[in-house]
Amino acid sequence: MPESRLVRAVGRWDLTALAINGLIGAGIFGLPADAARLTGPWSPLACLLCAAVVLFIVLCFAEVSSLFVGTGGPYLYAREAFGDPLGLVAGWMMWLARATAFAANINLMISFLGYFTPGARAAPARAVIIVAVVSFLTAINIRGVRLGALVGDVLAATKLAPMFVFVLSGLFFVDRQMFDLGFRPSRADFGQAMLLYVFAFTGFEFAAIVAGEALAPRKDLPGAMLTALAIATVLYTGIQTVCVGTLPNLADSRTAMADASARFLGSLGGKVIAATALVSIAGNLSGMALISPRLTYVLGEDGLLPSALAATHARFRTPYVSILLYGLVTATLALSGSFVVLVRISAVARIVPYILTCLSLPVLRRKYPDMRNRFRLKGGWAIPAVAVALCTWLLFQSQWKDILAAGIALAAGFLLYALSSPLRRKDAKNR
Repeated sequence: MPESRLVRAVGRWDLTALAINGLIGAGIFGLPADAARLTGPWSPLACLLCAAVVLFIVLCFAEVSSLFVGTGGPYLYAREAFGDPLGLVAGWMMWLARATAFAANINLMISFLGYFTPGARAAPARAVIIVAVVSFLTAINIRGVRLGALVGDVLAATKLAPMFVFVLSGLFFVDRQMFDLGFRPSRADFGQAMLLYVFAFTGFEFAAIVAGEALAPRKDLPGAMLTALAIATVLYTGIQTVCVGTLPNLADSRTAMADASARFLGSLGGKVIAATALVSIAGNLSGMALISPRLTYVLGEDGLLPSALAATHARFRTPYVSILLYGLVTATLALSGSFVVLVRISAVARIVPYILTCLSLPVLRRKYPDMRNRFRLKGGWAIPAVAVALCTWLLFQSQWKDILAAGIALAAGFLLYALSSPLRRKDAKNR
């Protein structure tokens, strides 16, 4: 694939910011209450165990990503290891997961905006906000990857500061008596709490998808993803600990972080956290708007989807057709409200590319045994085997309806591949 059509302008901090915006989005603002409802004072431990689970997956991504300089992330890895069909499945499922997540998160952002302006939740204003946000992010990303990455950098830095302030100040107000470890959650409840947090830890792959526009992807990607995971682990565990230790009725709170902040920082603290939620979700939306169109771009570039999706802007050298398509689809889903069913697909769909990436690691090790300056994991098959087992466990923690929905999405991916076969044959004849 001719990478020269895209501009390499994404640096190490840009990649780290992308991974942070992918990991730390909307979920953390609702998770403390849900996790506490299931496991009570044990919820910080559930968070830490989830971080350990995801670490195995991130380590697999770190080594595989150090082998490539192209765009696509999980799609590229699966295609290189297993061929076109599974490559398309990985790319398609990742794009689907991110399109539905974008639609869900933009509506959640409007809900938090209603904390300051209740009228924002009304139908006319809601529609205007959705169109305005999607249009803004679409325009920013068409004008250049550097501008889109810069927006992500600013949002990542802006949202991290208040979160760390919340944790560092809140720890001084934690009541140790709130941690009654005599309470023993059931295995099922503990598993459900872990599942909640595992999904909150996804999104680190944002950075890998734009490797084709990174300055030094093989060198910078492993560190970017691991750094983002470390930051998310500290924040998530700290936030859960502060919420459990300062909010007596945590399980009944809909805005746990804002409610806890109001207890030890006053009403202004609650407003600051609500504003931070807006910035955090905006950062997550910015990251998805930047990376998701690169998936359909590379699928079109490789002939697995219509080649029009690989068109690049003559002036800005960005995949403007794929960017416009993503904007149109996400705006439609967000406006219609029909995305609720697709969000269920998103929850399971994101695990499929993870499994394929972890499975690809042993294959790619044999294929590129002498690659220099790669990020190397020790332990042979152990880490990818554990990662695949954990991903499979996650799939079976989901409801059968979710797995069925993911199966339908997989079938749609294979249908797209079959429909694109004539395009590949035609392209081969013209070479």
